[in-house]
Amino acid sequence: MMYESTRLSNHMFSALVVNKPGVMAKITGLITRRGFNIESMSSGDAKEKGMIRLTFVIRCDRRSFEQLQKQIYKVIDTIKVTPIVPANKLEREMALVKIRSNRSNLTELHQLIGLSGAKVMDSSRCGFIVEMVGSTDEVNRFIGMVPQNDIVEIARTGVTAINRWDPKDVNEQHFKLSAQNIP
Repeated sequence: MMYESTRLSNHMFSALVVNKPGVMAKITGLITRRGFNIESMSSGDAKEKGMIRLTFVIRCDRRSFEQLQKQIYKVIDTIKVTPIVPANKLEREMALVKIRSNRSNLTELHQLIGLSGAKVMDSSRCGFIVEMVGSTDEVNRFIGMVPQNDIVEIARTGVTAINRWDPKDVNEQHFKLSAQNIP
């Protein structure tokens, strides 16, 4: 059992924080001072006015992850810390990939883009800029399939994620009322 708690893996959590200067620096500083690398980070407005939701992916063991969450709660502007449960998460990441093309690889690139669900956002005689949205694995798979010599540049958003609905949280009455309003 000790082995499981010391095994390194990626852990994900979101933090609801007050949107003011320095909050993100406080939290990222706390994480890095403890020797953890931030594998991915994204931020955006939250539902609550004046708040932002930060989503982090950290590589560490389970025990360190639990400690880290407690430490983040101590940052004065942190409202809530929510672990993202691997078996119950919905995650997305976006990548913009600038791909060089020529007559010899044009057909192959169009097939790859079509099969992966990516979208051409811009094109010129030199190549394409392709948008790929999906899980981190899907984005990595797409990038891995493009011949590396044809990739000019990659810009990624970082992961954003949310836990799926927990079946015990479902309010049956809400769904009955909502279903009645569906035309």
